[in-house]
Amino acid sequence: MKRFPCPLPTVVDVHQHLWPEPLVEALRRRTRAPRLVGWTLHLEGEPPYEVDPATHDLAARAGTDRADGVGLTLLSLSAPLGLERLPAEESTPLLDGWHGLADDVGDAHGLWAAPRLVEPDPAELAATLARPRVHGLQVPADAMGSPARLEALAPLLAVAEAADVPVLVHPGPAVPTDPTDAALPGWWPALTSYVAQQAAAWFAWHVAGRALLPRLRVAFVGLAGLAPLHHERLTQRGGTLGAIDRGVFYETSSYGARAVDAMARVVGVDPLVLGSDRPYAVATDLSADPGLGEAFSHAVRSANPHHLLQGGPR
Repeated sequence: MKRFPCPLPTVVDVHQHLWPEPLVEALRRRTRAPRLVGWTLHLEGEPPYEVDPATHDLAARAGTDRADGVGLTLLSLSAPLGLERLPAEESTPLLDGWHGLADDVGDAHGLWAAPRLVEPDPAELAATLARPRVHGLQVPADAMGSPARLEALAPLLAVAEAADVPVLVHPGPAVPTDPTDAALPGWWPALTSYVAQQAAAWFAWHVAGRALLPRLRVAFVGLAGLAPLHHERLTQRGGTLGAIDRGVFYETSSYGARAVDAMARVVGVDPLVLGSDRPYAVATDLSADPGLGEAFSHAVRSANPHHLLQGGPR
């Protein structure tokens, strides 16, 4: 069982991003995407992105989180970078740079581990998950975007299951766009490829996940691309929503009260967990009531994230 701050923090943000200096330097040493040139990020399938270095300062982030009343923040590797899929000799220094952050954060922050998907090493992953401030495993959504892909990924997910830590499903690299679409707005991948990846991963889990991993707790970023809201269409096309999987959670980043309320009407309140996706998408005030009632706010910001991280009945 993982160790958590005691007493448990009131508010838990399960999804933020921050790049430690060793990861930044490793990205700058690369000569092809994914790479940093100064603070300009180059990725396949996305326009160049100007990174604001101030948003990746750990001390500043800690101050912002405290001001918002957040007691525990889980930091996530940016899966759209695609580091997990690089050849082992390329991914190792990058992932080492990421996991080294676990030695620098205090009790108010923790990490999601990131696996090597090329030449994966379950024993190496188990050792990473055993580090004190690593609280779970993050996987790219496109790596589990069909039942067959989920089955192929299952041996790594089983390492998290055995360690009794949750898995966060996060969008992976964007699907490359047609070169003639150079004028696409910067938000295009987040509203197309990312959403589609999350929905496909949720449907793959819906079809095959629980039979493969009966005890795993899994959380889908961005309300799983709103996939559960398609339950009526699912039924019309020959599928069934079935019973609510009590080991599945839905992280709220980039969505507001309307979408969160709609999800609650399908899956209930218990699976909803707060995530801000800071610094890429920032809630107006993470300590504020989302407008759905005090009990709802407490569930999403405190009680439900604790169940995700610790398990147990809910």
